[in-house]
Amino acid sequence: MSATDGPERGRLSQVTHFTANLSRNAVSALARRVGGMTLEIGRTLILDRAQRRVLSEEQQAWMSRAGEAVRDARRTAGLSRDDLARALDLEDKSLLQAVEQGSATVSFELILRLTSLLARNDPVPFLIQLVRGFNPRLWALAEDWGVGRLPTMIERDRQWMNIYRGNEAARQLPEAEFDEVMAFCESALTMAVAFRQDGPAPASPSGEAANRPGPTS
Repeated sequence: MSATDGPERGRLSQVTHFTANLSRNAVSALARRVGGMTLEIGRTLILDRAQRRVLSEEQQAWMSRAGEAVRDARRTAGLSRDDLARALDLEDKSLLQAVEQGSATVSFELILRLTSLLARNDPVPFLIQLVRGFNPRLWALAEDWGVGRLPTMIERDRQWMNIYRGNEAARQLPEAEFDEVMAFCESALTMAVAFRQDGPAPASPSGEAANRPGPTS
């Protein structure tokens, strides 16, 4: 580890804190709202053709996309279906095949286990995609709680981090000067948000024309 790793990690931590870590806060809020109830929502069940026909085309499409996400993540991890089935302690290996084909509903407990095994580095988008595709009942509840906004919130986190990572001068500042810059940025962000929330709405083009003074004689 280089001598600069410690300060660099500290600065990344500061920037992450500055953005309020929206995605993690939202997931924590969901966990507090539903508690252990979430694990009981939904069952893992292979659907036959008749059961799949009952689903809307939109839901079938979401299930297919979720299944593809599981398959791609498994292959990226270098696991066979048998490997993943053993890691998940699944007795019925055909269940995992049905999951990847988008022809199964999946309990939240199994979704969490899949996420922990296949998406450790970026779990939230993967978790959301699997809930949306495999557990419609839980997704309906999550939508009511605003969890559908999580992808947008995660992208905002990434945008803030990219601003910092793309500014080499900021990365090279001494610690005391960096702290001053962070304090200034936080103050500027607070002021900008307050201005957008409380400021006057932009005038419409028609309103501008009506208020523009006419020619003088």
